[in-house]
Amino acid sequence: MRELGSQGTRFEFECYDMAHVYNLAHFADRKIIEPPFFIQGVFGILGGIGAEPENLMAMKAAADRLFGQDYLFSALAAGRHQMPMITLSALLGGSVRVGLEDSLYAGRGRLAHSNAEQVAKIRRILEELSIEIATPAEAREMMATKGKDAVGF
Repeated sequence: MRELGSQGTRFEFECYDMAHVYNLAHFADRKIIEPPFFIQGVFGILGGIGAEPENLMAMKAAADRLFGQDYLFSALAAGRHQMPMITLSALLGGSVRVGLEDSLYAGRGRLAHSNAEQVAKIRRILEELSIEIATPAEAREMMATKGKDAVGF
């Protein structure tokens, strides 16, 4: 993935609805933005696409058709939908996102103590499914981010 901007920043394209995927393709066709893209499917947020497996599969399929190999896909889901939806994203070859920003829970009725608790949970799930987990260095390479050694804080 290429760097953008003088500081090496990269865009994350959050898609709250299928139309956002098609808008991204429209801007790419007009050469306003250039691939490869990092698409974050956002599910279960009020006013956006619902957190149903069919919606995630449809969004991923549309991105596959529109962008081929020129994108990375990741999913997040709000609240109780977080773990099932991101597990499906991984099964479809995508990435996952967890964190207290999206869900406060670590299980049914049990508040998470930290983001790390949610990360550990999805890691256990994916390892049980024999899904390979990228190291931090591999993830930075896949996303073409510069890493903590190249930032000014």
